[in-house]
Amino acid sequence: MSNLMKKAIKASFLKLLDERPLTHITVVDIAADCGINRNSFYYHYHDIPSLMEEIIRDETDNFIRAYPDISTLDECVDAVFSFILENRRSISHIYHSVKREVFEQYLMSVCSYVVRTWYDSVWLKTGAGADPAGSELMLRFIRYELFGACIDFMNQNMPAGAAGEAKKLLALSRRIFEPAADGVRGQNL
Repeated sequence: MSNLMKKAIKASFLKLLDERPLTHITVVDIAADCGINRNSFYYHYHDIPSLMEEIIRDETDNFIRAYPDISTLDECVDAVFSFILENRRSISHIYHSVKREVFEQYLMSVCSYVVRTWYDSVWLKTGAGADPAGSELMLRFIRYELFGACIDFMNQNMPAGAAGEAKKLLALSRRIFEPAADGVRGQNL
């Protein structure tokens, strides 16, 4: 019963978040929407930020499970930007709220995951990642580039074509790493 109640609270919160900014959602709104009293909400969550953080963590975990393998950098961009677009209004409301740092923390973990998964799926298998220090530096660079592209995308109110622009940025950065990529050139880089 407790898990069902938590699911109902989360669903109500997400529904309300899709309709209005985070700052215009109260515990009373959530409780009324899912047909419970405020005490039931507080039994499961300390406050709205703790509810929001659990939802973001759950969505991050779901995203990671959905992408066990990533074979190209373009796939990294598509995965992250698709997730943002699928949850556009809710993400926008969280991003433009006072709890933006929570969102950014989980966005960075998603970017880290997709870049690391691509690296493990492609680079390590081809032997291109033989230099651990250089590989870690490259991964950080690409992760920051992807994260920055996502933040820029959200700051511009998620315009059409932004994923294509992010792919072009990653293509430019590939040139930086081409000497290290000789073993995988033409193979999903």
